[in-house]
Amino acid sequence: MRSKLAIKYKTLMMKIACFRLYCGPDCKRKAASRLSGPMAQAEYFPRYGLENYSLVLPFESSFDSVRSTQWMQENWYHSFTWSFVYVACIYLGQKFMETRKPFALDWPLFIWNLGLAVFSILGVVRMTPEMFWSVNSNSLKYSICTASFAQGVTGFWTEKFAMSKIAEFGDTAFIVLRKRPLLFLHWYHHVSVLVYTWHAYKDHTASGRWFIWMNYGVHAFMYSYYSLRALRFRLPKPVAMLVTVLQILQMVVGIVIAVSVVNIKLGGEQCQQTWDNLYYSFAIYFSYFLLFCNFFYHTYLKKNNRYSVAATKKSDDAVKVAHDGEEAGTEGENLTQEEKPVEAEEKQQGRKRRSMMPRRA
Repeated sequence: MRSKLAIKYKTLMMKIACFRLYCGPDCKRKAASRLSGPMAQAEYFPRYGLENYSLVLPFESSFDSVRSTQWMQENWYHSFTWSFVYVACIYLGQKFMETRKPFALDWPLFIWNLGLAVFSILGVVRMTPEMFWSVNSNSLKYSICTASFAQGVTGFWTEKFAMSKIAEFGDTAFIVLRKRPLLFLHWYHHVSVLVYTWHAYKDHTASGRWFIWMNYGVHAFMYSYYSLRALRFRLPKPVAMLVTVLQILQMVVGIVIAVSVVNIKLGGEQCQQTWDNLYYSFAIYFSYFLLFCNFFYHTYLKKNNRYSVAATKKSDDAVKVAHDGEEAGTEGENLTQEEKPVEAEEKQQGRKRRSMMPRRA
């Protein structure tokens, strides 16, 4: 009996917490204004995430934001558990592959990238109407300080975004099994994004609206690009550069939003993001910015980069990290794969030419 009462009490407290999140910065004033009539109630307490959509799928309309939030608040620390298992699997996987030949996984890699591309496209398409509504019908400040996206259609896709950060660990499996170079940027990004995303989701960090929308968009383009690369399509250099540029821009916007939230909170106004989460966001976004800029310089701008030298073996694994932003790059890997037969053929032709040369008596 006591356990049932405890569960009911906890659920009630969760609903009150969610009410405060969706109510916005001036919660008490807005709650009092409900007494003025139906229009005020409709203005301040709409069913966010449903009215902004002409098409709502059954699994979106039945999404339980309270239960999802409660689960994440009780289990978010397992992001560290997943990260530990992930790093351990990398170490064990590389040990396992030391004495083995790399697996040829072109088609599985294509299917993997295509699946993540479709998922990301659906995510950005479903998040966009609420994103535009929060800015156009409200304000830019509202979009980074009020977590009204945490229920309905966007609530569903926000939860799936958080969970997808575990699934994206699969990117690293392709690198390990194909014995490709595993860069620090790759695995650091995967680990830090998972922890930050779950930490932000448990508190319904309002600026997450921007982070999720941007990340879905960048991944939609990025995974589509790498799906083609997995099929050995040769795409122009500017396309590869655009992938990294979009990721760098994502980091810049993330830093700008974090600075804006700090200014709002220091000004004495309410904004739905904890100081702990703000510190974490500054740390990871600034580190991503430096790492991606460094990668961009060495890959595309530095003299004798792999685009200016025909037979380079430099991998562009980190282009695909996204996370953010975020994942297992394949362009450099595929270039290396395609160049190996050419190099072998050139060596064979060289041996033939040397054998045809007259020997000295």
